[in-house]
Amino acid sequence: MFTFGIPGYRPDWLSRRKEITAAHGPRLAHLVGRQLTRALVVWDLDEDEWFADCPVLLDFEGEQVEINHWKFDEISITWNTIDPARALDWPDFHLAWRDDVPDGLTALVGQPCSAVELLMLRNRNLVEGTIVSLGFGFPNGQVTIYNALDENGMEFTPPGDRYARYKIGTSDDP
Repeated sequence: MFTFGIPGYRPDWLSRRKEITAAHGPRLAHLVGRQLTRALVVWDLDEDEWFADCPVLLDFEGEQVEINHWKFDEISITWNTIDPARALDWPDFHLAWRDDVPDGLTALVGQPCSAVELLMLRNRNLVEGTIVSLGFGFPNGQVTIYNALDENGMEFTPPGDRYARYKIGTSDDP
């Protein structure tokens, strides 16, 4: 199993809304109302940019959700398995965890989570039920962590009509 150079990390790849909801729905719903206390990404020190292949870590008062995208339609959601104090070991790259970038993400720290959504692109070419994004709403912002074709991407605006939206912990959630 490829661990992205992260000690202790064991991704758990899923691609269907029902699978994700069954495996993580209650725990994701439990994040609503909890304050985002820390957000971390892996930084490429040589290129001075976000290394989007590695998981995004969102810590909600000690409950750390670790989100990573792989291939075209797979997402791994793990919980409290990554210790960002431990060094990363990916050959040929100089990587480190950072909690001060990107600005859109750090602006959400200190706010309570108001919603968690599974987001599916509205595209006839995708398999029905395939999830490519996970969205978190806050009183003063939003982050969507999406599949950017075999790596993570982030948006800081509300999901538009291109997504079918499924709120976790509501009647929209099977």
